[in-house]
Amino acid sequence: MHNAISVDVEDYFHPTEIQRYVPRSRWEQLPPRVEMATQRVLDLFASHGVRGTFFVLGWVARRHPALVRLIAENGHELGCHGFDHRLAYHLTPAEFQQDVEHAQDAIAQASGIRPRLYRAPSYSITSQSMWALELLVSLGFTHDSSIYPVNHDRYGAPGFPRHAGLVQTPSGPILEVPAATVRLPGGGVAPIGGGAYLRIFPYRYIAAGVRRVNREERQPVCIYFHPWEMDPGQPRLARSLLSRLRTYAGLSRMAAKTERLLKEFSFRPLTEVFPFPAP
Repeated sequence: MHNAISVDVEDYFHPTEIQRYVPRSRWEQLPPRVEMATQRVLDLFASHGVRGTFFVLGWVARRHPALVRLIAENGHELGCHGFDHRLAYHLTPAEFQQDVEHAQDAIAQASGIRPRLYRAPSYSITSQSMWALELLVSLGFTHDSSIYPVNHDRYGAPGFPRHAGLVQTPSGPILEVPAATVRLPGGGVAPIGGGAYLRIFPYRYIAAGVRRVNREERQPVCIYFHPWEMDPGQPRLARSLLSRLRTYAGLSRMAAKTERLLKEFSFRPLTEVFPFPAP
């Protein structure tokens, strides 16, 4: 069974956990590492013959257009990750639309491709911001991958369907592809989607969860991570214990864990695993 592999292309100073310590006004002053880190991902994918979906932050596309073109030239699918890495539920509908359009324009100018797949920063389409799906449809998006059906202090939509499916909005349907979860014996749901969960949890836990969903539920999953998670030499900007744990724990092991996933499972771009239904 093919699973979807996705990469949220942002630099080490963009994560939500970092923004409380590094204001937006300082981004241009920090040395960029996103090109180097993303090249590592591209090389890793190429060595295993894997193509994936790269959700590019508009800010990155504006400043590193050659990187966006390189991703596309390597046969990968381009998606939109918003422009300034602002959480959807902190924006008004008008602000959200402006942010997404700005990002779409930046990616299109860099690559000639206007993305039709979206992922909100930090999976921030929650019960507070489901209105965003209708706006995405109106902007021409066919796929969204912004909902994580788990409990979390910053994101999550507990009870939302765990597997990909159409969501009907007043503007039309959109195919929602949640990050991977596994159902626990007691009825709960646990995250296995990648990112910090792949960095921090034992590899066997993630792999066993993917196998259970593939074999017992006969469903593909969507895995994600960030280029900065392949960069253990990045500056440590987070200060609180929790922020440092969430951002830096397991960085030195992330590349090896990701490579094991690529060896043990079959991965494809998101729209190849989850095609939009024909009318």
